[in-house]
Amino acid sequence: MLVIVAPGQGAQTPGFLAPWLEDRVFASRLHWLSTVAGIDLAHHGTVSDADTIRDTRIAQPLLVATTLVATLELFPHPGDGFNQVGAVAGHSVGELAAAVGARAISAEQAMVLVRERGVAMAEAAAATPTGMTALLGGDRDEVLAALARHGLTPANDNGPGQVVAAGTLEQLDALKADPPPGARLMPLSVAGAFHTDHMAPAVDHVARLALSVSTHDPRIPLISNRDGQVIHDGREVLKRIVGQIASPVRWDLCLDAMSDLGVTGILEMPPAGTLTGIAKRYFKGQGVETFALKTPDQLDDARAFCAKHGEGSLIDVTPTWRMVVSPAKGTFELDGAAGGADLLTAGAEIGTIISLRDRIVVTAAHGGQVVEWLVEDGDLVSPGQPLLRLHPEGVE
Repeated sequence: MLVIVAPGQGAQTPGFLAPWLEDRVFASRLHWLSTVAGIDLAHHGTVSDADTIRDTRIAQPLLVATTLVATLELFPHPGDGFNQVGAVAGHSVGELAAAVGARAISAEQAMVLVRERGVAMAEAAAATPTGMTALLGGDRDEVLAALARHGLTPANDNGPGQVVAAGTLEQLDALKADPPPGARLMPLSVAGAFHTDHMAPAVDHVARLALSVSTHDPRIPLISNRDGQVIHDGREVLKRIVGQIASPVRWDLCLDAMSDLGVTGILEMPPAGTLTGIAKRYFKGQGVETFALKTPDQLDDARAFCAKHGEGSLIDVTPTWRMVVSPAKGTFELDGAAGGADLLTAGAEIGTIISLRDRIVVTAAHGGQVVEWLVEDGDLVSPGQPLLRLHPEGVE
């Protein structure tokens, strides 16, 4: 089972796009997305120095555009991707690229949103001196307790041994003076405290723009940064992408979901390396292979990796049918009213997924005529597993 992941801010390095731009098709597609974003991405990906591409307003569009164009290099025919990719996920801003890959939003919509996201986050960061520090190692509970003690937010929970703290510079200095035992602190070169309340003004701005974005239900299970759930409602995907600007990235829960899905291969899109490194630590000894796609000369090997692990999406993509899928691993508890209904209204509750961690109510976001229940009350289900097939009301 293959999962494609898209990196977040901080993965970029000076000149990383140079070998990719030797391909005329890649260069042409990047120029198109540069025009949409209003930024010369080719220049910044080849000539600009580290300080320049660290700027949030440049880094975020550069990362998303690179992932989008590189994906078309990996899968020249998008149908090949749908037949092989079992799920997608993106770290922080990478979730925008993942949403495009799942066909929830278009590439052009993603580039407008990421342009405005980067600008708004930079402006929010300028309002108060804030920053981020990675804590490597240490006991997880002690690390989180130390952050709480100093009023800091665990802005990125990246899995075993890596939590990123965010807050004011004074709070970060206090953490440096009073760190949790066994943890190594690494200040990050970022403009501000991303994924915290300090970014609230940016959420408001991007949320207004999102009102004009048309969405589609993902054709590939998309694992959400917020809680590791598989999201199969395009409107909910967009809502979560907007909200994650000021809320923590739970990459640890995304990794849990990949494990629940039965992942055997994880491929990271360029500029790759960060997320595959985290995955190697998380899945150590579990037989999960990783591939960090960094340069175009790796494309043939990357395609072979995808063919080896690819099984395709669990979601039936026949256009006239609606699927309701499970957001997580657990036991399905059928809602009595839904179980006896022939027609469900939009937003109707169909049941609950009960896991060791929580209870997740599942709804039929669009509603429709009940065609076929694909599970029964008490069945064990996996993330992204189809639960119910619906036919849109009023459609012949």
